[in-house]
Amino acid sequence: MINDRVPGTRVIRTALPAEAEIIADLHLRARSTYYPDGVPQAGFDWGEAWRESIARPDGQVLCAVEQGRIVGIASFRVPEGAPADTVKLFQFHVDPEHWRAGIGTALHAACTEQWRADGRRTAVLDVHADNRRAQAFYARQGWRPDPAHPPAADDHHLFLRFDVPARE
Repeated sequence: MINDRVPGTRVIRTALPAEAEIIADLHLRARSTYYPDGVPQAGFDWGEAWRESIARPDGQVLCAVEQGRIVGIASFRVPEGAPADTVKLFQFHVDPEHWRAGIGTALHAACTEQWRADGRRTAVLDVHADNRRAQAFYARQGWRPDPAHPPAADDHHLFLRFDVPARE
């Protein structure tokens, strides 16, 4: 896209299959910040997993691009067995070098707009219990603990719910 090369311009768009490795690298950098003992599944082929997510006909991967560089990613789809008006945010990451620059907020707004356009009324996610930064971000965006999935004592994740606002 021409806008990807205009300095200072932020573009949020659908990710391309050729970008899977770049997205996997960003994913690893972001996840490394909240796993004090090292990222689980270190040998997992995240590039292939992202290629599959990008190619899924029932899901979507959005990326935030600034000055031609991917700086944020979001992956979502209707989870298996869920009502058709529910979407799950499976992955949401901003490159740590770009934290606190509004990228996450803009990416979340784009997700919300897409969910609204797709007729989704509820979004759900799970966030790592040690990832306080993400929990605070989600709370600022309007996410709340999911009453249908209270955390068990040994859970490593918290389950959150978001009511997708109706069009104004």
